[in-house]
Amino acid sequence: MMALFLRDLKLSVRAGGGALIGVLFFMTVVAVVPFGVGPDLNLLSRIGPAIVWIGALLAALLGLDRLFQAERDDGSLDLILMQDTPLALTVFVKCLAHWAGTGLPLVIASPLLSLFMNMNEVAIGAVMLTLLVGSPAITFIGAVGAAVAVALPRGGLLVSILVLPFTIPVLIFGVSATYAAVEDPAPFLPPFMILSALTLLFAALGPLAAAGALRQSSD
Repeated sequence: MMALFLRDLKLSVRAGGGALIGVLFFMTVVAVVPFGVGPDLNLLSRIGPAIVWIGALLAALLGLDRLFQAERDDGSLDLILMQDTPLALTVFVKCLAHWAGTGLPLVIASPLLSLFMNMNEVAIGAVMLTLLVGSPAITFIGAVGAAVAVALPRGGLLVSILVLPFTIPVLIFGVSATYAAVEDPAPFLPPFMILSALTLLFAALGPLAAAGALRQSSD
């Protein structure tokens, strides 16, 4: 499993620009908003957490179609399906590697990009923490879409369309937890705990559903 993790981590970083493309797209989304909203710094600070979360979500969707692409291209997907190791465990490790290569750089870049939105230190820390906890859920959800579209020659856009509706709860509670950390009357812990629970839920169900989709596509 460690060898698979390291292999997939290298592939996720190298293939199609990997983390760099995601971070550049993230930066583009966040940096363009101030030009559209105008120079109102108070407005930027209010909408900042939501914009950063939306930018991170869209950037995370970019590379999901590559989750099983290398195995499909070189024919090793059939070998993975026939191995003794449970397929759900293999998918889980691949998801972790993909998140470490593409999702974690977005978390690391979020404090810098939050400065574009005139966010204070508390808001920046809350955004980074909620992205760290919530962004893996996007990868686990995306694994299902990637597995469904693995047999399609150009399934990149289809994966994003399939995955996006299921990521809305993660977005809602990620943004809610961030705003709760900034606004004193609102409790931070309830939405943050729900966000954590969503990540754990999708970490359990996502690999199982993706494994079933992969087996179905191979039949």
